[in-house]
Amino acid sequence: MIQSQTYLNIADNSGARKIMCIRVLGASNRKCAHIGDVIIAIIKEAVPNMPLEKSEVVRAVVIRTCKEFERDNGMMIQSDDNAAVVIDQEGNPKGTRVFGLVAQELRQLNFTKIVSLAPEVL
Repeated sequence: MIQSQTYLNIADNSGARKIMCIRVLGASNRKCAHIGDVIIAIIKEAVPNMPLEKSEVVRAVVIRTCKEFERDNGMMIQSDDNAAVVIDQEGNPKGTRVFGLVAQELRQLNFTKIVSLAPEVL
């Protein structure tokens, strides 16, 4: 469950290392984001000499959460960290690589490019 002021790790090579969520996109009264949700975030830590800089406002899609979620078949999925991938307005990732595992629910939410870049799909 990602809410406002939550820090997330970045799981791609876009140049950002940590972001802070400032808004969950969707309904106007939505408070929490789960896997596959798009958020608005601020870059809190960035790699030097990269296109993305600190204090830049970006869009990101959540790919891993510490809070477990249950699939339709009863399987519980839980991760060690909260992680996201920086995307552009069309939903394509800004980086060229994705690190760590990605849930297969992203494929159903039309983030197939992120799924294809990931080394492991759970």
